[in-house]
Amino acid sequence: MDNGKDILISLHPKHAENIFLGIKKVELRRRTMHVEPGTTIWIYAKLPVGSIIGQVKIVSVHISPPAILWEKFGSISGLSKNEFFNYFYGVKQGIALVLENAERLHSSLSLQDIRELGDGFQPPQFFVRLTAHHPVLGAINTINTL
Repeated sequence: MDNGKDILISLHPKHAENIFLGIKKVELRRRTMHVEPGTTIWIYAKLPVGSIIGQVKIVSVHISPPAILWEKFGSISGLSKNEFFNYFYGVKQGIALVLENAERLHSSLSLQDIRELGDGFQPPQFFVRLTAHHPVLGAINTINTL
């Protein structure tokens, strides 16, 4: 069910690929994100890819100390235990977004294409909310229905 909630996140290309391969079934964040289950995450793969390449849905949101997150989600994080705890170093509470239904776009939307939409677009450092009339959503819909 589409609830009209969309966000855009930036990921290292390796992590983005692992989502589409089904290796990474949880997105981890060091800071709390106010998002709900059912939200669509649009994935921007950082350079050298430099494109929005797909989407995935949030099934559930979990906020816990890193040790608890590792117990629950380490096996589906796409990270080694060392990578996981290095990522969360110094954080008392982390966030895990459990993901499902990852889909690649038929045609990716490059950083150059996004910037041509105007507004001086910069890939998000954390995440950005995309409203129903956001030009990025319109561009994704346009290139994927051609």
